[in-house]
Order: sequence, then C-alpha cells, then structure tokens
Amino acid sequence: MSELQRPASYCEAQLIKRIIGGSYAAGTSLPSERELAGQLGVTRPTLREAIQRLARDGWLVVQQGKPTMVCNIWQDGGLGVLRSLVQHSAELPAQIVPQLLAVRLDLAPSYTALAIQHHAEQIVGLLQTALPLADTAMAYAAFDWQLQHQLTIASTNPIYTLILNGFRGFYTMMALNYFELAQARQQSADFYQTLLQAAKTHDVALARQASQAAMHQSIELWQQLSTNTNQ
Repeated sequence: MSELQRPASYCEAQLIKRIIGGSYAAGTSLPSERELAGQLGVTRPTLREAIQRLARDGWLVVQQGKPTMVCNIWQDGGLGVLRSLVQHSAELPAQIVPQLLAVRLDLAPSYTALAIQHHAEQIVGLLQTALPLADTAMAYAAFDWQLQHQLTIASTNPIYTLILNGFRGFYTMMALNYFELAQARQQSADFYQTLLQAAKTHDVALARQASQAAMHQSIELWQQLSTNTNQ
C-alpha cells in the first residue's frame, strides 16, 4: 500500500481489481467480512467503508443479514462504475481505452455541431485566444480538455458536460501520452484550425465533419501507440 493512499482507497482498488479480474465473479458473494479483511490486510471498518463506496457506485449489492453480492457491472452498471474505473485506471481492462474512444466518436461530433449552432462566437474566442499552442504534450493535453469541455457547455445540453467531467482525470492522463506523438499534435492543430473556420462561418456541417475525422484519427493513432508499447 502506498504511504499516501488511504486504507479504504487501497481496499476499494483491490476489490475492483479482483472483480475485473474475475476473482469475484458477477452473481457470486464476497467472502465473509472477517475473511476478506484478513485477505486484504485491513480492519473491518475500513473494509465496510470500501464496500459501501462500491455499493453506491454499482459494483456490489449490500443487504442487511445477507452476503454482499457482486454485480454484473458491464450489464447493470452505470456512470458510477465508469467513474470508479477511471479513478482506478491502473485496473482498467486493456480494451477499455478503444471502447471509450469509440464512445467519444459517437458523442464529440454531435456536441461540437451543437456548440457551433448555438454559441459559435464562444468557440471562436477560445480558439483565437489559445492558438497557436506551444508544441508540447502538456500544452495540447490541457487545451484539448479545455476545448472539449467548452464545446459540451456551448452545446446547451448539460448531459454531455456531465459525461465528459466523469473522465477528467483519466482524460488528462491519456492525453499526455497521446500528445507525445508529434503526429497527434499536428493532427489536432489542423482540427483546431478547421474548427475555427467552421465557427467563424457558422458551418455546423463542417464542425461535425471535422470532429468526426479528428476522432477517427485519434483512434488510429492510439492503436498505433498501443501496438508500439506492447512490442
């Protein structure tokens, strides 16, 4: 356990790891409180705290007087599961990143188009103020988050913003790795310029098309990055 990690957080992470890894399968019960606390090397109050957190987020079902049951998170989980997965990114299954990018491919073009439709001038102001960016991964990661966040707000549909906010820490971590690639920075710079043109001309179709193309490119680059890392 890290010296800076609270015991309950450590316990929560270990339970998540075991659920994802299949040690505690969906539909089965956890070991008894005494046994599980001993396995994890934590006190029973600490274990209870971690279990209550996971129950709140949809990983477990706690019923008075009955064993604690493991949920099928992939079928019955909600945003709470996704949020805790992101918080414990070290335990993420390998396929989760491309799956998250595929979801962004569905969402980003829609909220980008809505943002240009409703508040193009806000996006023009943001892009003109920030560009050109310093050619560093940190600069691109910070700005890309700022832009995507502002696009969701400008879309006038707050659900987009809530979904994106759930990924914030994970988004920043992955973006720093992604923008280490010079090609990723260049492709994003091209996207920002095209989006600026679309915002200036209120071209909703161009904004949607540019966002969709940028997301396809990011998925392809991420796949290349993952392949190179695993070799």
